[in-house]
Amino acid sequence: MPDDGGGEWVNAAAPSTAAGGTGESEGEVFEELQASDPMVAAYRHDVHKLCGRQHGSSRDAVYGVPVNESVPLGADRDAAVLSRPRGEPAATIDNHVSPYRLSLVTGEAAVETRRIEAATGGGFRELVTPMDPEVLHARWVTSPVPAAFNESVYHPYTSLKYHTLLVAALLDNYRAGYEFDELYLAVSSVESGWECTGEAAISSNSVEPHRTVLWTPALALHVTGEPGGRPAAALGAVPARSFADVWARLPAHPVDTDRDRDWRLLDAQLRRIRSFSTALQFIEEYVAQFQADAVAAGGDAGGR
Repeated sequence: MPDDGGGEWVNAAAPSTAAGGTGESEGEVFEELQASDPMVAAYRHDVHKLCGRQHGSSRDAVYGVPVNESVPLGADRDAAVLSRPRGEPAATIDNHVSPYRLSLVTGEAAVETRRIEAATGGGFRELVTPMDPEVLHARWVTSPVPAAFNESVYHPYTSLKYHTLLVAALLDNYRAGYEFDELYLAVSSVESGWECTGEAAISSNSVEPHRTVLWTPALALHVTGEPGGRPAAALGAVPARSFADVWARLPAHPVDTDRDRDWRLLDAQLRRIRSFSTALQFIEEYVAQFQADAVAAGGDAGGR
């Protein structure tokens, strides 16, 4: 993984050493926790970025649990290549050397949007403390907090939230015996009554633990070796920034581009975005804005 670069940022929501947040005095309890379930480690592997820190200055534990552990089977490396170019990182946006993500929807830093501003002030304990990996997945796929951060300051439109979900999806598939070239991006509809909570995600028929990488009121996307009867397109022979190509190969449109101009605009933009985490974050933001506009206009917020 490339160095994040930039400065030593500090997130006010991060736990402090004085509060016992590092877990360094946990003794035997901490030693036991270090042997994490690999799926748990996948959701905790980039917590230093939520703390606004570089990898070299990251902590070993936060809120009494081990974090920033290595992810096995190359899942972190492969997920990074899905969203960022290979090789030495270089700045792509002038005057934005910051851990905060830039939004393709608004053009502003994500923390400046009302949807994320309040959430980032509340910390991220719920994203790291559960020991059940399915609970961690449900919380990551529904939380706005990690969406405020980018994967790397060199690529500010990328999303830490969706990088982490892609890491977990790849790892779960690899552990099940699938190679990358056997994986698909599958799409499914979402049942009515969608609610953006971890509890709702756990009970939803449209959420597959670890393999659902996007869950919105309009559609769900999954990275899986078992697409079943769902419309799906192969990810390709090797990891690459190829979201636009994969999206274009889906045999059925997950949104109604025939009837609605807003969905046509979404579809057109997704055929241009190469980075997976950027594209997934764009869908989340775009759908949220579409839903808000529809509700404000007294129309159908379901989007389908």
